[in-house]
Amino acid sequence: MSIPSISRFPIPSIADLPQDIADRILAVQEKSGFVPNVFLVLAHRPDEFRAFFAYHDALMDKPGGLTKAEREMIVVATSAANQCQYCVIAHGAILRIRAKNPLIADQIATNYRKADITPKQRAMLDFAMKVSVEAYKVESADYEQLKAHGFSRDDMWDIAAISAFFAMSNRLANATDMRPNDEFYVMGRG
Repeated sequence: MSIPSISRFPIPSIADLPQDIADRILAVQEKSGFVPNVFLVLAHRPDEFRAFFAYHDALMDKPGGLTKAEREMIVVATSAANQCQYCVIAHGAILRIRAKNPLIADQIATNYRKADITPKQRAMLDFAMKVSVEAYKVESADYEQLKAHGFSRDDMWDIAAISAFFAMSNRLANATDMRPNDEFYVMGRG
């Protein structure tokens, strides 16, 4: 059996990358013990790599009303709806670690409506899914529902922005045939 490549596009050598991108990839490798394939695939286009990760970090690595685990829940649920294998597997691993729950990512990816989450998290994911799949149907009542669950206006923006950003990411991952690293499948399960 042949091992599939990680992308339909060329994967540059880390040594040939601009220094800032190489440094970021090596820092991730140092922290996690491997290089997530998304870094290698996107490094093919350095300007887009920088823009992608700048927006990713602005959404996913900031303080706010949403926990880091809740941000990952949004990614896993919407990526499952968009049939993005890479993001479901990679962000599922991150979710398991951040939630300290080996079951939650599989539950959310399969059917978040039946997952062991709070009613507030369910409302968050209902809205995230609507933004990801049917954004043209978003209306004031959706925001009122979030407000009733205690979400701030900034939280509402974050839910929408994470959903929208990962809808783009899902499409890019699918179009490039980006493959998840084997390491992601086992992270946070033990």
